[in-house]
Amino acid sequence: MDDIDRRLIDLLTVNARTSTAALGRALGLSRSTVQDRIARLERQGVIAGYTVKLGDPAPRRGVSALVMISVNAKLADRAVHALRKMPEVIRLHSISGQYDLCATVGTETHDAMDAALDAIGRLPGVERTMSSIVLSTKMER
Repeated sequence: MDDIDRRLIDLLTVNARTSTAALGRALGLSRSTVQDRIARLERQGVIAGYTVKLGDPAPRRGVSALVMISVNAKLADRAVHALRKMPEVIRLHSISGQYDLCATVGTETHDAMDAALDAIGRLPGVERTMSSIVLSTKMER
């Protein structure tokens, strides 16, 4: 990968629907050269696919929270399995530091969020949680 490939990926990251002609103008390349570079990056696995990215990660959800979760190491797989089954859990990351997992949780009401957070705290293997309600999203790529 060269500098042009990195710039191309940066442009596609901002808007993957940008036309190859527009990408070519931005990079000082022909449309066909851009198409060839994109095809090569796809073959190499650098570009693994394209997806729809919603402006709000949970558009049908009124309340979002980030939930830091500390789990018992012996029961971590059980806790992750249970969290995957909860429809309120939108995203789940394994993290380093004081906590083991970070979940993005979305519900339609504050009462539903309260119930979801209580349910997470009761899951087998969950030792402790710390939750922060999302007030606004300042930037998302």
